[in-house]
Amino acid sequence: MSLLEIKNIKKSFGDVNVLNDISMAVNEGEVISILGPSGSGKTTLLRCMTMLETVDYGTMSYCGESAVTIENGRSVYASKADLKRIHGYFGLVFQNFNLFPHYSVMKNITDAPIHVQKRSKDEVFAEAKELLRKTGLSERADHYPYQLSGGQQQRVAIARALAMKPKMLFFDEPTSALDPELTAEILKVLKELAAEKMTMVIVTHEIEFARVVSDRVIFMDGGVIVEQGAPRDVIDNPNNDRTRAFLRKMAGE
Repeated sequence: MSLLEIKNIKKSFGDVNVLNDISMAVNEGEVISILGPSGSGKTTLLRCMTMLETVDYGTMSYCGESAVTIENGRSVYASKADLKRIHGYFGLVFQNFNLFPHYSVMKNITDAPIHVQKRSKDEVFAEAKELLRKTGLSERADHYPYQLSGGQQQRVAIARALAMKPKMLFFDEPTSALDPELTAEILKVLKELAAEKMTMVIVTHEIEFARVVSDRVIFMDGGVIVEQGAPRDVIDNPNNDRTRAFLRKMAGE
């Protein structure tokens, strides 16, 4: 079953076309890594899929519910109430963590489930403790973000997203702000989530991680999907010259 389906998505900033007619589906339990050079449109695509940016044209649906439709030749977003419900289907983890600095780790994780989803405090706190255990942060529940390493902050951000019980998670370069040792911590958590069949779309520059964890790899360049398929095809045996050039450059860095 497709949790997300986008068709013919276009997005420009001024005169610059950033996304050119992008169509793709994300299936339940699938892990998709999106690779591409800087400026290829991958982060803009993620921001459009999570509705942080509005599309200029195209359609988008989550779990069969339309978020964006075409009417009279232009894209129209669903009502505010419908979009609020659709937002509950996914979570987003940013590259710079975006934790609330004045909240403890526990409050960062539990605040939205309690106040936005109106769930029972006891249930939410029990689940938060389990998420902290899973992410190796049980000893940090009462700490504040400034007391944590970057890797720990990113693990809190992942736990916070999971606490909302989304059907899928988006990650925007989740390791780009971290050094290699801390990167390994985050990749371990993502691998565990993949093993649990959490649906994930990950914009990443970690080629080896994408090879190991992804069901499907999408390579973007110039605002289009140049190539997509199993990691062994796209990463190990790319068909397209642009994909080959990108992978060679990344291997040389």
